[in-house]
Amino acid sequence: MYRTVQRLTPDQVGIIARQLYIEMLKGGYTQVAEFHYLHNDISGNPYADRGEMTAQLSAAADLAGIGLTLLPVLYSYAGFGGQPAQAGQVRFIQDADTYLRQQAIIRQQITGKVLQNQGLCFHSLRAVTPTQMQQVLQASDPALPVHIHIAEQQKEVNDCLSWSGQRPIAWLYDHLDIDARWCLVHATHADEKEVARMAQSGAVAGLCPTTEANLGDGIFPGVDYLAQRGHWGIGSDSHVSLNVVEELRWFEYGQRLRDQRRNRLTTATQNVVGDVLYTQALAGGAQACGAPVGRLSVGYRADWLVLDGQDPYLAAARPLKFSTAGYLPATPGRFAMCMLAGPPALSMGNMRSNRPLPLIFCRYCANWRRRQHDGLAAFFPDQAAGQSLA
Repeated sequence: MYRTVQRLTPDQVGIIARQLYIEMLKGGYTQVAEFHYLHNDISGNPYADRGEMTAQLSAAADLAGIGLTLLPVLYSYAGFGGQPAQAGQVRFIQDADTYLRQQAIIRQQITGKVLQNQGLCFHSLRAVTPTQMQQVLQASDPALPVHIHIAEQQKEVNDCLSWSGQRPIAWLYDHLDIDARWCLVHATHADEKEVARMAQSGAVAGLCPTTEANLGDGIFPGVDYLAQRGHWGIGSDSHVSLNVVEELRWFEYGQRLRDQRRNRLTTATQNVVGDVLYTQALAGGAQACGAPVGRLSVGYRADWLVLDGQDPYLAAARPLKFSTAGYLPATPGRFAMCMLAGPPALSMGNMRSNRPLPLIFCRYCANWRRRQHDGLAAFFPDQAAGQSLA
């Protein structure tokens, strides 16, 4: 990953993002919380146009037709206590003052774009200092959503204990005012007290089950968290999977594997796992993104998925059981169409303007594979040699 991002240009990032967003629409996502890391050029220096990268992401979301919550990541250090950044991180690094200026640029870029908003993102407690977090929070709109990776791996917990004498989530709650606008990404290794504090605060647990499984992170204590009415949403994180169904399925399956019992993620009022997964993920995802989505109600965006009536699993299911029939079988989502803010954003294939994109993307990736041992000097060929993206 580090080797790849060391060479990506803004144009290339735009192509990758646009392809990604199309794939996310196919997988059932209508809003993406984009963690934006690449603030600097390949030498680690700020771009002359400080908004060049974020403009590419905003345009990619426009062209793909997906809702975007743009979350520039404040990333200043390589470890707890302000450890110096490493060579592979130079494109991520900026200070709090630069970060706040970046937020102002994004605010201008997305003005008038009704499907786009912005938020704050601290990479993690190990990548920022407490002073930086306070500075950014005090200078920012108090309505913006706030994201932070936390307690993803046991090593992070151990390192935080060595640095502060506290576990990461406990430290966060003891030093900052954590409320419903916060999204604690992963929170895999939350202990019982931390689970209770998260649930009581109204914050969202941002779960990424396929990534957490792929990295061997662990299993979030979902049963206990839901029992305390904790809010949660799901995301694709490293994009091991770009399918909503897969993330929801593995949230439930992880609890089953750990507990050696079935039907774990139910509540006192909802005893059907599929219903719980569907309704709570909608609410938590909307909250984490700070976007008016997740409900068919006045004032909310008209986003919905149209199920494929020709799918054998759904054909055999009663209408009220579609949530479980659609989310628990082993094959991916069964969506015939993705509607976003009313009109269809995607229907069994790309929008007309996006049809050339997969060919261009695949050609570029093939070129990268051929040249990766030459320092990635030509990750993408000259765009003039390929098809127009318009």
